[in-house]
Amino acid sequence: MQQRWLAGLILLLLSTPGLRAQSDSSGMTVVLQRTFDQFDSVTDPGQKAALGARLSLIAAKWDKEWVTHYYVSYSKAILSSLEKDPEKCDALLDEADKQRAIAVGLLGHESDETHVLAALIANWRIAISPMARGMSYGKVFREHVTAAKTLNPANPRIYYLQGMAWYSMPKFVGGGKDVALPYLARADSLYALENSGNIFKPYWGKKLNAFYLDDCRAAK
Repeated sequence: MQQRWLAGLILLLLSTPGLRAQSDSSGMTVVLQRTFDQFDSVTDPGQKAALGARLSLIAAKWDKEWVTHYYVSYSKAILSSLEKDPEKCDALLDEADKQRAIAVGLLGHESDETHVLAALIANWRIAISPMARGMSYGKVFREHVTAAKTLNPANPRIYYLQGMAWYSMPKFVGGGKDVALPYLARADSLYALENSGNIFKPYWGKKLNAFYLDDCRAAK
């Protein structure tokens, strides 16, 4: 009898709109963080694509949460970097831009993280055709990096992206590992201060930054 009473009370509580919303939000946080962490860790392109699709499903289910669209945007940008067909790359980046815009709309304003995300997307636009796109998307990249730094100069992803931009730039135009090193080192020191336990506070980039930082140091 007591067990039936408790079961009825639990059912009543879960059916209460406010508590149900709280439970749904909690469920979203758990599944989003788990899926994102898996996406960011796997290296197999097929697995990455499957986890990217799962992030899209999460955003479709919790479509009023800015953070779900943010991570779909991030995943599309990363998946574009694994695609060899320029048209498919651009299509993925178009989706990344669209999802980022939704995230900004739901958030109600640009943040340092949404600016960094825009810079990441611009970076992969450049990668499709550096000679043809370097000037136009380079300007977009710099504008968003500057805006992010104005809002939060302690965001490590700012310096990670700057470091990667210099790392991939040929020496004859002023780039290279020596130029990238101080940016990656700055990012590394700031990543060390971050907590990777809160999906609402993005923390991507740490592992790759460490990899490229080690490569730059080894080249000295």
